[in-house]
Amino acid sequence: MRNTTMTLPARLPTVMWGWKELLGLCKLNVVAVMLVCTAVGMALATPGLPPLNSVFAGLVGIGLASCGAAAFNHILDRHLDALMSRTSRRPVASKRLPVAVALGWACLLSSVGLALLAWQVNVLTATLTFACLIGYALIYTAFLKRATPQNIVIGGVAGAAPPLLGWVAITGQITPEPLLLMLIVFAWTPPHFWSLAIHKRDDYARAGIPMLPVTHGIPFTRLQIWLYGWLTVLTTLMPVMIGMSGTLYLFAVLCLNARFMFWNWKVWRGQDPSAPINAFWFSIRYLLSVFGALLFDHYATALAW
Repeated sequence: MRNTTMTLPARLPTVMWGWKELLGLCKLNVVAVMLVCTAVGMALATPGLPPLNSVFAGLVGIGLASCGAAAFNHILDRHLDALMSRTSRRPVASKRLPVAVALGWACLLSSVGLALLAWQVNVLTATLTFACLIGYALIYTAFLKRATPQNIVIGGVAGAAPPLLGWVAITGQITPEPLLLMLIVFAWTPPHFWSLAIHKRDDYARAGIPMLPVTHGIPFTRLQIWLYGWLTVLTTLMPVMIGMSGTLYLFAVLCLNARFMFWNWKVWRGQDPSAPINAFWFSIRYLLSVFGALLFDHYATALAW
């Protein structure tokens, strides 16, 4: 009898995508920063601790909707992302993840997040979150990003909304205080993002995206970062001006603003090639620290009373 041997394949076929790619659509680092600002908005909305059920449902719902918006951004920007070194390895841009799967995932995240907000939080929070989703995923990504070098300024309205959403999740209403918190993030966005745009100018030029350093040059963009930096400083002082926060916040924010403007000054001078990317990374820590100072001042004042 002839012996026969069964030859097994050296490597079993594997799927081309999985949870890693699906989570890669969510921009979790960006969403985490947004949720910190959302949580601070929730805390500032009430003198004591906000209701934990509203906090939990609000953060989960807003987080899921934000992840859905990020996934839509991956889908709409896939052709541009493929041309840029910073984004070419994204799941959809690199074709590791089919567009149909990404679209289904984006719809699922967005729908569940909005439904949770409407069911467990309030309809106004769900409505505002939906407006932000449309503003970021469609108005900014599909239109503004390709249409004008002021894309990040106009589109920044949607990205600045997290503290407003957090406040409304607790109170169910829009008042001047959360609009001021939103204004801080809105003013901070251009110097934050344009610093990255200077660092990645060649990428944006290759993809044909009209970012400010591409359309108006790097010197003009450096000046805009410097001017918007001062606008950010002004907005961060306004909580003290309206009595929303006190001396603890004022001391902290003055120190933070000094460091923030130091980096913006280095970008403006244009003598350090690494200044833009360093300013970009510091600006993230700066925003988180400003909101952390607001939170600390809020509860320190409450305990003092």
